[in-house]
Amino acid sequence: MSLLTPASVGTVLAEHHLRPSRALGQHFLADPNTARRIVRLAGVEPGDRVLEIGPGIGSLTLALAEAGADIVALELDRHLRPALESVVGDRARIVAGDATTADFASLLDDASMKPRDCHPGTHLTWRCVSNLPYNVATPVVVRLLETAPMVEDLLVMVQREVGERLAAGPGGRDYGAVSVKVAYYATAEVVGIVAPTVFVPAPKVESALVRITRRAALAVDVPSPERLFELVRTGFGQRRKTLRRAMAPVLGADASSVLTRAGIEPSSRAETLGLEEWAAVARAEGGKR
Repeated sequence: MSLLTPASVGTVLAEHHLRPSRALGQHFLADPNTARRIVRLAGVEPGDRVLEIGPGIGSLTLALAEAGADIVALELDRHLRPALESVVGDRARIVAGDATTADFASLLDDASMKPRDCHPGTHLTWRCVSNLPYNVATPVVVRLLETAPMVEDLLVMVQREVGERLAAGPGGRDYGAVSVKVAYYATAEVVGIVAPTVFVPAPKVESALVRITRRAALAVDVPSPERLFELVRTGFGQRRKTLRRAMAPVLGADASSVLTRAGIEPSSRAETLGLEEWAAVARAEGGKR
């Protein structure tokens, strides 16, 4: 199977009269070695069910097919889909849709993807291996974690800054509210860096490969996950302030006492708290609104 190179990417784009869309953050992978590296790092094996978001013209799709994956490729851009179909053929099930709004439960529970010996009601397990568009990478990752429990692990290529934020731990400059949310559902690590030169057109920044593995059980027990994340967003919304002051909009005059009950020094700042500490704040506050 021939994977796409800069020359073949250019040919496909020309044949279909296409130009990469800046609005959609399109940068087409044009290096077979990188495509195979992504598949290898994802650990894809023959028969694995893989969701690919933003397949573009099929650079990574071909590498996934080469590894023997059963692929659902979700593509938003209607202008790209004819080119994608011409490159991929019947090696993947191509679906028109937007990953920021798609019903993953319906999309990934299609009867046509189930082995014949599956009992009715059996839910499939999936992996997500994707070169995510830069402009929607964070909300797509979060949405998969929140709404697609059948997706057990992800290997995603994102802007390096975004990747480091997804995988960051307490105390680092990249650590923020999204880091806490990812940690609630999964473990995450940056497993590789990708140079701009492997894309057409080349972006102005490096990309990161991030492996995200869903936890068998949620990391912490809290009265309300929604309230937990509201507290986290508020705390990180004013990073330069002490938690006593930063949390006042949601905890009011009780901010210091809630933090103290949680075992948190009120003069601390948001970036010093790990998930367990944030959960302690949520429990001390009682989940009240």
